[in-house]
Amino acid sequence: MGRRISPVIGLRFVLIVGLFVSDGLPAAERPPFLEDPLGTREAVAPNPARSVRKPGLGDPCPGDSRANQAWSLLDIIDQALCHNPQTRQAWANARVQSAQLGIAEAAYLPTVNLNTTASYGQTGSGTVSQSQFLGLTPGQGVSGGAVGGREQFRITPSVSLNYLLFDFGGRSARVENAWAALDAANWSHASTLQNVLFTAVQAYYQLFATRSALEATEASERSSEEAFKAAAVRYEVGAAALADKLQAQTAYAQAKLNRQRATGDAQNALGVLANAMGLKPHASLDIEPPAFIEPDAERERDVHALIEEAKALRPDLAAAEAQVRAAEANVRSARSGSLPTLSLVSNYAYSDSSISQSFQSWSVGLQLSVPLFTGFANTYQIRSAEEQVSVQEATRDQLDQSVALDVWRAYFDLNTTRETLSSTDDLLASATQAEKVALGRYKAGAGSILELLNAEAGLANARLQHVQARYNWHIGKARLAQALGGLDPTEVGAGSRMMRKKDKLLDKGS
Repeated sequence: MGRRISPVIGLRFVLIVGLFVSDGLPAAERPPFLEDPLGTREAVAPNPARSVRKPGLGDPCPGDSRANQAWSLLDIIDQALCHNPQTRQAWANARVQSAQLGIAEAAYLPTVNLNTTASYGQTGSGTVSQSQFLGLTPGQGVSGGAVGGREQFRITPSVSLNYLLFDFGGRSARVENAWAALDAANWSHASTLQNVLFTAVQAYYQLFATRSALEATEASERSSEEAFKAAAVRYEVGAAALADKLQAQTAYAQAKLNRQRATGDAQNALGVLANAMGLKPHASLDIEPPAFIEPDAERERDVHALIEEAKALRPDLAAAEAQVRAAEANVRSARSGSLPTLSLVSNYAYSDSSISQSFQSWSVGLQLSVPLFTGFANTYQIRSAEEQVSVQEATRDQLDQSVALDVWRAYFDLNTTRETLSSTDDLLASATQAEKVALGRYKAGAGSILELLNAEAGLANARLQHVQARYNWHIGKARLAQALGGLDPTEVGAGSRMMRKKDKLLDKGS
């Protein structure tokens, strides 16, 4: 019998496989210390609801169970930031870029490969007898030699190492490109958080705007009903023509139609808010009404100064600038592809056989690789990288102009809504008084039905304008903050949760 394979070889094989093969396993199957050995996830936010640019705010996600609890604006914002798919997508993109950074940084480490072959066969020498070759029975024909041989099992594991020593800056350029791309992804995540936050705030105020509009149409319906009843009474006693009754009836029917439309608008607004929160719409969704703040002049500054402030704060503009840096680093990486590389190479091989003595071999050396001709592939890679820089620069400049326009519009829209709110207060007061006078005059027989209907239409319009102006001011304030790049949970009061906890601790301490 042949010699058995040494157990040391099997132990070496198991240890090497256990150390290096785990590098390619799925995340759930890798050992914890191999989950992120280069620590690239530390450069990404810990959850999709917070930007890495705003540390220290904690985990804002509300609990899953909110039975018999109303949603405040704070809760709505937290829910939207945690569960809106847009924030999760932007956060996942940042985590993808952090993994790409790990790939780029891995080039500074050596690569180790294990190769092994295992074979089973038969060796030996001899000739086949002529009688067997001719198909004759033993004893017939010419005799020949006998066949002999030995069975053999062979295993040949080998380990090779390759360590890049120098490549004229290509490796560092790829790391710089990965860092810039990660920076852009983090800024894009911050921009997405602002967009989702604004959508939630806008949907919240728009919900109560539609509900207030519904209340206004209900009040107009009651006024129209009262006018219709007055016209009907006057018609029955012969004090008014049939035309008065019909006109009042038409106005009453139109008021009912307006109320029904307002009801549908309020239900649609509830669905929009639920969608922004990442929830399915349902009628039992209880929302706390907003606490109104009177308009102030806190943003009354030079609009040009606000534009410059926005250029320094806008996360989407910072993301575009990071994309330019990434493209510039990619040019340096492409140029390094035409330059030589110097690597340290090493190899160790061991062979063990069941019929022969084992042997081993090793080698260590330097490997110089010089790309002489690549079919002009490197030339066009460099050109493509250079043109990509121009694309990213144009994108950044276009966004820079858009930022200025966003701030300009948001600034003057907020001023307009502030002035409109003040004007609608006066309009509502005067329209209410005019409707009361017109109704009294008509009931007394001194006024016409046309005068009364005009007064009621003016009052209904004043109510709706006042409602929309009131909520438009809150939305406009959030829109300006978003245009400046300063809209975050703290801006709209989402940081009050931690402040309330601190206040309770202070109260206990005192």
